[in-house]
Amino acid sequence: MEQRWTHVGAARIAYQIAGDGPPLVLIHGLSGSARWWRRNVLALAEGFRVYTVDLIGFGGSRGRQAFVLDEAAAHLARWSEQLGIGRASFAGHSMGGFIAADLAAGFPDLVDRLVLVDAAALPIGRGYAQHALGLAGALRFSRPSFLPVLVGDALRAGLWTVVAAARQLLASDLTVRLSDIRAPTLLVWGERDRLVPVEVGRRLQEALPGSRLEIIARAGHNPMWDRPEEFNRLVLEFLSAPAGL
Repeated sequence: MEQRWTHVGAARIAYQIAGDGPPLVLIHGLSGSARWWRRNVLALAEGFRVYTVDLIGFGGSRGRQAFVLDEAAAHLARWSEQLGIGRASFAGHSMGGFIAADLAAGFPDLVDRLVLVDAAALPIGRGYAQHALGLAGALRFSRPSFLPVLVGDALRAGLWTVVAAARQLLASDLTVRLSDIRAPTLLVWGERDRLVPVEVGRRLQEALPGSRLEIIARAGHNPMWDRPEEFNRLVLEFLSAPAGL
């Protein structure tokens, strides 16, 4: 996949494209980059035109201003419209799930279907120190092959960007906006997620009528990396199913 860039306002946004078909946009999580979808893009690109994008301040994207979580969905909408993507499906992991859900609530005409992966879209009832401990627990259940990617992306983003984004995420709550989501929604969760536990997925399922929750066994906070074949199968089945099923 060739790295591409485009300017949206004062930000230079890095993204990649693979495959042909209906558009599917993948949004990474806190401290991450498009590299977090490395084990999924080729499989998903067999039926979709897959876009992976780096959020401002992460991966290859940079802006004059720091990352602002409350503005991320609107900024992503501008990026999508600038590229002429049109109505698309969106998949977001962790903080990216928060952003994808916020996008679906605020820009329903842009979102066809929604996939929320271990999404940090509801309060988890922990302070920042406890969140950090949760991250250590999440790493325990991640594949060793993921650790260099995780650490490398965090170092590239920088401590200030990661900590500031984490604090914004912990102070945010999408509960009220969830009722505005109309897109068919698949929730995918790692059984062993200690950062955003499966219980959060169950609460999301209750808050999103008609949504479906799939729990991937022996996966942690990053099921798309831990169990890519199972993850890819679930997502492809959901996105390819006739409307209304």
